[in-house]
Amino acid sequence: MIIAAGLTPAWQQIVLLDRLQHGEVNRAREVHWCASGKVLNVGIALHHLGAEAKTISLVGGLPAHSIDAEFEQFGIARKWVSTAAATRVCTTVLEAETGIATELVENAAAVTAGELADFHSAFRESATAADVILLAGSLPAGTPETYYRDLITGIDARVIIDGRGAELAAALEAAPFLVKPNREELARTVGRELTSDDDLVAAMRELNAAGAQWVLVTQGAQAVWLTSATECLRFQPPTISPVNPIGSGDSLAAGIGWGLANEDDVTRAVQLGIAAGVENALQLLPGRVAANAVIERAGAIDVESYR
Repeated sequence: MIIAAGLTPAWQQIVLLDRLQHGEVNRAREVHWCASGKVLNVGIALHHLGAEAKTISLVGGLPAHSIDAEFEQFGIARKWVSTAAATRVCTTVLEAETGIATELVENAAAVTAGELADFHSAFRESATAADVILLAGSLPAGTPETYYRDLITGIDARVIIDGRGAELAAALEAAPFLVKPNREELARTVGRELTSDDDLVAAMRELNAAGAQWVLVTQGAQAVWLTSATECLRFQPPTISPVNPIGSGDSLAAGIGWGLANEDDVTRAVQLGIAAGVENALQLLPGRVAANAVIERAGAIDVESYR
């Protein structure tokens, strides 16, 4: 069983234009709505990969009904924790002529201490049956920085955290199996610029030393890096023309969790994750990744040791 958990989901609008004209009236070629935000993207990707999985998230307001309807349509197991704060609405603008994606992101509203306690209880109850847990997304405003750490302390499952900054640094105390910041998020977490590959690896190793068994760093379409205390691997994704890159990092996390739950080693799990991220980028809506395509593509992901 894989648990996808997070506190900042979104109801997503995807607008396809020929080209975005600033200060002008822009008429859409297509508009789509879907459940999104990191945690929901992970949950949807796990479902499409065929994993035995459950999604746990805070939801509220009118978007909660639309999100639940989509998960019901897919048949995804889920546990919603109600919040008085309406789930945020985010917009992705895709330009057909340029391939540029522009994100309009609403920050998640603050939630109450009681709602955080309810989420903690729902999470811990489900975590007892989990082999792999993926914690995805930022924390709502005002949430203690130690919240992720407190969620996973004493958990037997292998925990993957897709987070950043102070909440990620605090969670390292609970020794997660793998953490997955992107390069910018890692720089923010260690508090300095990472201008070279050696700078990057040194920062990753700091997170290893602080408690993470594995650290994985993405850089958009560039190489994906993986370190432990003793290993450093570099994976090269294929070059593609993306349809919509939103959710690719979340699908990558889902692919890694799927591989680990199927008893693949970490290297193979990361190859599956990268392949899932690539497949996501070739779809208009996030998380709709096909297991057979991911498996086929994973075999072609190059990996090499770095010093």
